[in-house]
Amino acid sequence: MGRERQRVTLKIGIVGARGLSALQGFKSLPDTEVVALCDLDEAYLKEAAEANGIPRTYRVYEDMLESDIDAVVVSTPMQLHVPQSIQALLAGKHVLSEVTAGVTMDELWWLKETVEETGLTYMLAENYCYIPQNQMILNMAKQGLFGDIYFGEGEYIHDIRELAFRYNRDTEVRENAKPTWRKYWQLGKRGAYYPTHSLGPVMQWFQGDRIRSVSCYGTGWNTDPRFRQEDTTITMLKMASGKLIKLRLDCISKRPHNMTYYSLQGTKGCYEAPRGFGDDHKIWIEGPEGEQPGEKRWRPLSDFSDYMPERYRNMTEEQKKAGHWGSDFFIAQDFVRAVNGECKPAIDVYDACEWTAVALLSELSVMNGGREMEMPDFRNAATYAEQIIKL
Repeated sequence: MGRERQRVTLKIGIVGARGLSALQGFKSLPDTEVVALCDLDEAYLKEAAEANGIPRTYRVYEDMLESDIDAVVVSTPMQLHVPQSIQALLAGKHVLSEVTAGVTMDELWWLKETVEETGLTYMLAENYCYIPQNQMILNMAKQGLFGDIYFGEGEYIHDIRELAFRYNRDTEVRENAKPTWRKYWQLGKRGAYYPTHSLGPVMQWFQGDRIRSVSCYGTGWNTDPRFRQEDTTITMLKMASGKLIKLRLDCISKRPHNMTYYSLQGTKGCYEAPRGFGDDHKIWIEGPEGEQPGEKRWRPLSDFSDYMPERYRNMTEEQKKAGHWGSDFFIAQDFVRAVNGECKPAIDVYDACEWTAVALLSELSVMNGGREMEMPDFRNAATYAEQIIKL
């Protein structure tokens, strides 16, 4: 009799001690262990490692990469994502990166090329794609319930102005607060600088379509003159198929948060997420029993609960605690499965680059009166000439 294949524990290292959203997900998986944590803030590093049972700590990222870890979770500020992802890949480590994938177009090409050259797993940790209702809509879209989908929208409304400054609440007054990286790389940017939470789920619903062009418009500066980011931006995406996606980003306006609004329109049905204040997920599908010709009535999405993917219906209490409505567990699970060769990355480097490029092209567009910017084809571009941004 042949001996059973010995299972090997996948060792994970995390860089960025303040970004531990995937930690509980990894802890809930068999044969997976978070063994290392890296951060420049030594006091917080030790505190976070001790609180979460992580045995090894590093202040120098290169030192962690020289250890016996198999994969790295990059959860540092967004301007570090590509440099640290490339370092990890070149060190032979698989990468799960927080959003966005990068902060310049050149970085995205470097990232794509490095993933292709190394053959290692790279996955974008866009957890809003894993929200249960978004996965349910994806399943319904795959089964054709909406017919031919031709319009979608996503909104990220989240006043983060407080996060642009670090307050020492014991000794400093607010006027002396020091800026954080968000002051520059988020609220210091123009356009839809943070599009992937709004865009990712909708792109998955469009099933294989790609973005052809990006146009962005801003409201100007009405709320807070400290920031280069305008109060609200609207970004229109024209797809290769001719279909349309609309994104709204607002991280400045004084209003309640609404970070998970989506809508979808197809030839046979439509869906809208809650707007807040008692609203609920609602759906209309053509031809339900009891609906008269010409009559269209919303139904609660819960009426279609049979379309919730099975793994969500069977979630354990431990998995639900992983964060972001349980989605962080499934991100960790899909990443580990991809590393083990059981499937392709759910959000691969080509998706990561295209979704992130919306931010970078929208910045050029909004500064040029909403000019339409052509999206390069990250999956198929074979030469440097095909990497040019055309004006």
